[in-house]
Amino acid sequence: MGNRYIFDKDSANFRKSRVSIGKILGRALLFLIVTLSLSILYYAIFALCFSTQTERRLAAENRMYSKMVPQMQEKERLLSDVVENLQLRDNGIYEEIFHTAAPSLDMTSSLAILNSLDSIPDDQIVKYSEKKLKKMSSSADRVEENFAAVFESISKNGKPAIPMTNPLSDFSFARTGASVSDKINPFYKVPMKHNGLDMIAHTGEPVYAAADGVVEDVTRSRKGLGNVVTILHQDGYRTRYAHLSDISVVKGRQVFRGSKIGCVGVSGNSFAPHLHYEVLRDSLVLDPINYMFASVNPDEYLKMMILSVNTGQSMD
Repeated sequence: MGNRYIFDKDSANFRKSRVSIGKILGRALLFLIVTLSLSILYYAIFALCFSTQTERRLAAENRMYSKMVPQMQEKERLLSDVVENLQLRDNGIYEEIFHTAAPSLDMTSSLAILNSLDSIPDDQIVKYSEKKLKKMSSSADRVEENFAAVFESISKNGKPAIPMTNPLSDFSFARTGASVSDKINPFYKVPMKHNGLDMIAHTGEPVYAAADGVVEDVTRSRKGLGNVVTILHQDGYRTRYAHLSDISVVKGRQVFRGSKIGCVGVSGNSFAPHLHYEVLRDSLVLDPINYMFASVNPDEYLKMMILSVNTGQSMD
């Protein structure tokens, strides 16, 4: 209990006035609540009206990421399409050339286990790893057996000589142009059927036969594919070499793999010096890029396939 004096008008004297502790505590609590409320209000106003340097940097990063996400999603979609296309091409190569199904080497199926390694006993991880290793070893053995059978078949007399050699020596993947599909014609600027592979090269660079065969036709022209050599191989395969600057063979001549048949040029309707290379089997147009893997390493072959797929304009 606290005492204080107040003036009494009736008696014109001062008298004591008692103030309870409860009132004092109540007023102190009210003061504290008002002070805290004002502090929160001032902080909210400051936070809404003013941004710190860190907040501004984070906001700028968020805006940048919001722009990058659609681009990354588009790139991911394109890569998925390319990978799917490569898988289809791989299956087509094995079915068409090797007459067998492509081996399945699933290198990613084991990744799902990585998310729960901490909860899996060590003995189960060892057993799982051994099982995957045996499966991969078995698949690798089948691949080796397939290639051994293919090359043995090719080397035997009377077996088809498949055109699997690059017609240009020292050819790098960066010189790969458009392959078989609808491509923008450089002269008419509209999509047109492109039946071969554009191989960018210097004028005068030698062109070689992709396999043993007989020169079926020699054409010299200033239009279309220009100077063209067509070679007939065994088992109905044909290779066609177009836009040559000069021709070194005649019709009916026997040629062997690696024989020079002419030189790169710009004859006919050619946008720039290059070799237009076609592979056919009977009347079926094949994609020459599928017959290049025997001449380059796997990394270069993958890059050649990606370039040939994504090049939207042909050179003839």
